[in-house]
Amino acid sequence: MQDGVLTPEALASLGLDLTRYNELVGEIYDGALDPKLMAHALRSFLKLYEANYVTLILRVPDQPDTGVMILVGDREGAGDVCYMTYPQTNTPFANQPLDTVFTVDDIMSSTEWEHSAYFKAFCGPNDVYHVMCADISTPDGGKLRFRVTRPKHAPNFCANERALCASFLPHLRRASQLHNLLDRSESLSGLYSQAISRLSVATLVLDESGSVLQINPVAQEILARSDGLKLVGGRLEATYPSDNRELQRLIRGAFCPDAPKSAEAMSVTRPSGLVNLGVVVESIPSLDWAEEKGQPTALVYIRDASSRSLASEVVTKQLFNLTKAETALAMELANGLSLEEAAEALNIRRNTARAHLRSIFSKTGVRRQTELVRIMLNSVVALGKPKLVLKMGEKIKVPPLKLAVPIYRQA
Repeated sequence: MQDGVLTPEALASLGLDLTRYNELVGEIYDGALDPKLMAHALRSFLKLYEANYVTLILRVPDQPDTGVMILVGDREGAGDVCYMTYPQTNTPFANQPLDTVFTVDDIMSSTEWEHSAYFKAFCGPNDVYHVMCADISTPDGGKLRFRVTRPKHAPNFCANERALCASFLPHLRRASQLHNLLDRSESLSGLYSQAISRLSVATLVLDESGSVLQINPVAQEILARSDGLKLVGGRLEATYPSDNRELQRLIRGAFCPDAPKSAEAMSVTRPSGLVNLGVVVESIPSLDWAEEKGQPTALVYIRDASSRSLASEVVTKQLFNLTKAETALAMELANGLSLEEAAEALNIRRNTARAHLRSIFSKTGVRRQTELVRIMLNSVVALGKPKLVLKMGEKIKVPPLKLAVPIYRQA
């Protein structure tokens, strides 16, 4: 079961040179960015080993006989991350030494293999006979399972092929770790963006030229109204010239290498006569190793004080132990309506609204309507999923946000 040493002569015997070998390693690292690119790397292995299947089993969930994997070969679902049958309870390849290439011959004889339940149920029907395997350890104590298979009429895997496979294992491990780090960073960024949207804060990410790279649903809604702010040629502008000059000054200041670390703010007048929009502009610290164009450089926050709250009815009800009717009234009051206006909006009598309000006061421990609004706005009710799902726009490219400070975690 010992892995041989990969030499230039061994590469040549497999029809490879160092240039092609480096290309294969590069394909593995490209796969860290996109599962489809990892599938492309596995297809290269399929051709290299003249195999009928190549599989990278990413995760074996708790439920029996399933696995999350990328598989290439002539099978439905090949080429993408998917759930497929993986008989973890009776596979003969379990509990083998980590980071070591092994084949069926290292575990059992050909007769034992052909008579095993695993072979009869899964391998034989799929024309799988020769199997080269490796269980790759990961930094978090998990493992990736790498499998290359051939039909019975094909030759078994030779020592040079095993040595070549062993040389790819560290690269597969690092690519998996990179993917996990990027995926977790993107997931956290998405959660932060959703939380900001639920707090009714509009955000726009700008590159070094002022072009909008990313926009959240709240900002999209504000800009669609063109009431004080608008997008012109993919850049943020204010309606009135005086406001626009100040806005552009703040944006240019955020691009300056010597820009102040603190954010700068301004008020934007709205043609509709509604209360002014509040705008804050700050620079995004760059940790890039190389200079690149079109990268996030500045972040613009916009707040519309006249907008309705996106508070979740379910969370409001759970948090304050309110009835459905009381929740509806409390949310209308939090949106700035008077008790009479809220009663009219909910199509209920004023006396009914007053009764609901007394009950709300009793449950929340406040005595005045202004106190109720304050605790509503300062609570976590807005962080629940809103009733109306806001959708991202299709016209603006939305790459994932980079975190200003990297968070290093084990993959």
